[in-house]
Amino acid sequence: MIAKVVCYALNGLDGVPVEVETDVNKGVPAYEMVGLPDTAVKESKERVRSALKNSGMLFPMNKITVNFAPADLKKEGASFDLAVAVSLLKASEQLVGADVNGMVFLGELALNGDLRPVSGLLPILISAKGHGFTRFVIPEGNAKEARFLGGAEIYPARNLSAVVKHLVGVNPISPLETREFTVSAGKKSSADLKFVKGQPVARRAIEIAVAGGHNVLLIGPPGTGKTMLARCLPTVMPDLSFEEALEITKIHSVAGTLGEEGIIGERPFRTPHHTATTVSMCGGGNRVVHPGEISLAHGGVLFLDELPEYKRTTLEALRQPLEDGVITVSRAGGTFTYPARFMLCASMNPCPCGNYGSADRTCSCTPAEIRRYRKKVSGPLLDRIDLQVEVDNVSYDDLTSTEEREDSASVKERVNAARRIQRNRFSEYGINTNAEMGERELSEFCRLSPEGDKILRAAFEKMNLSARARGRIIKVARTIADLDSSEEILPKHVFEAVSYRIYDKIG
Repeated sequence: MIAKVVCYALNGLDGVPVEVETDVNKGVPAYEMVGLPDTAVKESKERVRSALKNSGMLFPMNKITVNFAPADLKKEGASFDLAVAVSLLKASEQLVGADVNGMVFLGELALNGDLRPVSGLLPILISAKGHGFTRFVIPEGNAKEARFLGGAEIYPARNLSAVVKHLVGVNPISPLETREFTVSAGKKSSADLKFVKGQPVARRAIEIAVAGGHNVLLIGPPGTGKTMLARCLPTVMPDLSFEEALEITKIHSVAGTLGEEGIIGERPFRTPHHTATTVSMCGGGNRVVHPGEISLAHGGVLFLDELPEYKRTTLEALRQPLEDGVITVSRAGGTFTYPARFMLCASMNPCPCGNYGSADRTCSCTPAEIRRYRKKVSGPLLDRIDLQVEVDNVSYDDLTSTEEREDSASVKERVNAARRIQRNRFSEYGINTNAEMGERELSEFCRLSPEGDKILRAAFEKMNLSARARGRIIKVARTIADLDSSEEILPKHVFEAVSYRIYDKIG
């Protein structure tokens, strides 16, 4: 007898339907799997055999053939175990009367029949729902991840025995109750702008960067608060919408980095060490292509502390995602595209000793050492960083001052107002922030007055800026105007935007 059961495979962030066909026939006992299964799928033979026996069911002593269709798609991982077991039971007539049509089965089997959670469940469920499937059987361990998906019947099962009893109607499993998405409550920590001593220019730059989705580079001596400022970025970023949270959660689900809540309710803040490899940053792997730090930071912040200490090849890999908002990873296992629309925040010292340009410290580096140090970061990468801000040492009086400083919540209100202006402006253009503007949007929404254009021309010629740098200055000026609730980009907005190209000035 032949039985067919539907499962799903992952292709990047997209689910691909896989039909598990099992044929149980008379003949010499054998167990064959065809349809490009990888080692993990082939090993399911023994997991399924033990799970059936330890769950009180019979393993047929016949010639068994399991086919995974489509046959030209490589099947990877252990999420096919449950579908194989159900199709085998159906083909051996141990599920009489069970209706498995239109139902998707996902889960890894333990030897005792327990169902173990699998990675990438949420993108699979979303894709399957888009293909018309509305009934799913999943491991109980994936229930938190699946409970935010509406319009579907999702049955979380603890083990194979519970799945069988559900299918034959003996002990039906209650479907998951849908839960509404709520933004994660902010955790109490020192990451709040009110705890940042001094640095009014850097605080202003952080506000502008978040308001327009711009990249920012903090340049200054050690101990001036660059890392603390960077960690304040998520506290002033707009709250996640449900659509954004789902997209971010899909990435973390594939990577296997979801927390207890089952959904990402706050914007990611990723800070990989400077020894990170290009593969760990971009994504990849020998068997399965996993998202890298660039994609895990999607919708949030990628913070690179001590930027020149990263490998040159790793930094250069950032250039294309910073422009396109996606990253395409090509490996032997296939080509996968992951979202990578993040805000880059980087910090660095102005020279090897860290004191070049300091108001109260003397630099001990030679000009040649300073040039070598700065050349570790390429010009094309710097061109893609909109705000380059100098962060100098803080005085003792500033450190001991009890003056109340503006907190992140107040700054966030202004950021939200600026973001609302941008959403309304770009509602028909498919973008959300000023940083995402292309040439069409620049020409339509960023016209400069003659005086503003004169300021920009002078900066362009004196600082030897590129065409890309010019465009990014205009985008920053547009954001500053939005923070002022100004429809026009005034000369003062252009002048302030130019002032944030500190690296071009000191370079």
